[in-house]
Parts: sequence; structure tokens; C-alpha cells
Amino acid sequence: MTIKFYSYQPTLGHGLPHDPIPSLIAPRPIGWISTCDKSGRTNLAPYSFFNIFNYSPPILVFSSVGKKDSVTNAIETGEFVYNLATLELSEQVNMSSATLERGESEFALTQLSTLPSTIVTPPRIAQTPVSMECVVTQYQQLKNASGHLLDTWMVMGEVVMVHIDESTLENGLYDSAQQKPLLRAGGPADYYWIEQQQKVKMYRPK
Repeated sequence: MTIKFYSYQPTLGHGLPHDPIPSLIAPRPIGWISTCDKSGRTNLAPYSFFNIFNYSPPILVFSSVGKKDSVTNAIETGEFVYNLATLELSEQVNMSSATLERGESEFALTQLSTLPSTIVTPPRIAQTPVSMECVVTQYQQLKNASGHLLDTWMVMGEVVMVHIDESTLENGLYDSAQQKPLLRAGGPADYYWIEQQQKVKMYRPK
């Protein structure tokens, strides 16, 4: 059977009802990022341009279209905290994406509680089972293939402290599926989560 491909150049438009690329690179983990500004005011926002880029030391990366408060705060203070977005907290994750005036806190909007971090200043979310304190190692404004600067900013941070709800550890192991992590899909309102029955084991060839 011959596959018929729909092909297009992104710079010329996709010609479809909705940009397919976010659906093609999906599902994506959500970086639920808490920061503080230089005055200590808190901010919380979810980012689906997020992942871990190195194991030792662990480096987390999130990217923002537009230099939003999370990026500004992380760059100015050199700190941020990653909080695990779960299905149970999905409503609060969505609420925290609302556009607020600078200085207004999404913690108040979502009524989420905070816990003090150990090393960095930004607080972590009390209701999430996993948080990671990060120190910014570098940041970069992205550019396209022609060298033109984009209004998109990438922030990298080394994980300097990890917090895991001990009840989620079984024989010292953390099971990712147990907490039903929330994942971003391609549509404007689409999300996924993973569960235990979706796990597949494949060992790397030696």
C-alpha cells in the first residue's frame, strides 16, 4: 500500500483548520513552573514546551512564546521550581494558565497551598507529589533558520533539590503512571494522561 502524504512548508502555512505540529509532537509533559520576582511575589504557570535535557546533573528546560512572567522571574532571580501536573490537579493547571496582571499570583487564583523550598526562593505546590528546585544555568532567545530572533525564550535549570511524596515510592521506586501525570495534546483544549495498563517494557539491546 502506497502512503499518500500531506506535505507543506510551515513558513507558507499548513492549509488545515488547526496547526498539526503540536498534535504530531504529542503528548508532551507539562512543566508547571513556580517562580518569584525580585520583590518576592509568586507566579505559577504551565508550559508544554518542557522536558529534561540531561541526567547528571539533571537539567530541566522550559520555553515560553513571549517573555512571560515565568521567564522574566527565572532570568532575573536565577531560580525556578518544577511541579508535577497530575490529572487530579488538572483544573488548577488550566486555571494557572490565565493571563493576570504582573504581580498577581496564580496561587491565590487556584487556591493551591505552598511549601517552602529548601535551596531556592520560589515555593513549591503542596498538593503535587513531585517538585524539583532548579537554579538557572542559561537562557536563550530562539531564532529561526534565517537568524531572525523570535519572541520565544528558553530557560535551562539544574535540579538542585528533589521532593517526592514518600507514599508514591514502592520498594524505593517511583512509578510514573501511578500519579497519572497530565500531558498536553495538540488541540487547543486537548490533554492526555497515562495509566499503569499503558506501560510497555522494552530493554535496550546489548
